[in-house]
Amino acid sequence: MVSTTSHETAEGVMVVRPMRADARRNRDRLVAEARAAFAEYGADASLEDVARRAGVGIGTLYRHFPNRHALLSAVFADAVSDLLCRSRALLDDPQPCTALVAWLRAIITHASEYRGLSRALMSASHDDGSELARCSGPMREAGSTLLARAQRAGAVRSDVSIGDLLQLTNAIALAAEETPGDPDLADRLLTLTLRGLKT
Repeated sequence: MVSTTSHETAEGVMVVRPMRADARRNRDRLVAEARAAFAEYGADASLEDVARRAGVGIGTLYRHFPNRHALLSAVFADAVSDLLCRSRALLDDPQPCTALVAWLRAIITHASEYRGLSRALMSASHDDGSELARCSGPMREAGSTLLARAQRAGAVRSDVSIGDLLQLTNAIALAAEETPGDPDLADRLLTLTLRGLKT
C-alpha cells in the first residue's frame, strides 16, 4: 500500500499525492515509537517524548498526526485489522451468541494492551470528526453483523444496539484496567452484561 498525503488548494479542491520516502519513514518511526510509548506509559504518554524517541521534532509529529486521537488511531490500526478478521471468521460459528461474546472478549483484550485506550475510545465515540471515531466505523459494521446474527437466532434481544454494546465493552475494559488486582473482573462483567442482553 502506497502512503499518501493530501492538501486542499485555494479553490477548495483536495489534492492527494504519494508521500515522500523520508516523510513515510518518519511516519512509520513515529507509529512504532508511539506503540512502544503507549504500551509502556499508557495512551496519555507524552507526544514530545514520542517525537524525541523517533528522532524528529514535535512539529513533524503534528504534521503527520494533528492530535493524540489521530496517533492512537494509527497505532490501533493493526488491532482493528485483527478484530475485523476475527469477526469475519466468527460468522461461520454455529452459535451466533457465542461468536458475538468471543468477539467482544477480543475487543477487551486488545483495549487492555494500552492503558487509557478504552477511555479514549469512549470519548471519541461522541466526536464523529475524530480519527479514532472514524476507525471505529468498520468495527461497528463488523459488530452489527455478529449482533444481527445473534438477534435472528433469538439469542439476543432485538432492542440491543451495537453502539451500546461497544460502549459497554469499553467500560468493562476500563473497569478491568482500574482494578489490576482482579484479573477475572472483565470476564465476570461481560457475563453479567450478556445475561441482560438475552431474550
